[in-house]
Amino acid sequence: MSKNGKMKVYLLKDIEKVGVEGEIIQVSEGFARNSLIPRKLAMEVTSHNESFFKGREKVIEKRQEVIATKTSMLAERIKSLKLTLRRKLHDDGKLYGSVNPSEVVDLLATNGVSVAKNQIEFDKSIKEKGVYEITVKLSSRLQPKLTLQVVSE
Repeated sequence: MSKNGKMKVYLLKDIEKVGVEGEIIQVSEGFARNSLIPRKLAMEVTSHNESFFKGREKVIEKRQEVIATKTSMLAERIKSLKLTLRRKLHDDGKLYGSVNPSEVVDLLATNGVSVAKNQIEFDKSIKEKGVYEITVKLSSRLQPKLTLQVVSE
């Protein structure tokens, strides 16, 4: 089913800079036959199986809507959080060391929010007691901020 060296494929997995799982895309025939299909990342869409894949594609769109809704609900929940971190402090209010992202991930987990360490972003390193705004990168568009208060143990 190649027209001018192009071929339609159904993606079985998300592929960065190519497409998302469940999407039907057009790629060069060489890329499909030499990379995507042998690595089981995609299947060729032929005139015989196209209607099957078209049916599956609609389900995927619905699933992405559900994911987007859940992510925005999570963002709203994160925005409303005010976390408190108890740490040992020097007499002048400075921390022994600095607050790291994994401590924030653990605090979020105790509040029922599960995120990865690389999704936590500080404006600057936190080295003393006080109140800080921390960004949680859920997606390129959704980056809610939460309030973290660092206090003495």
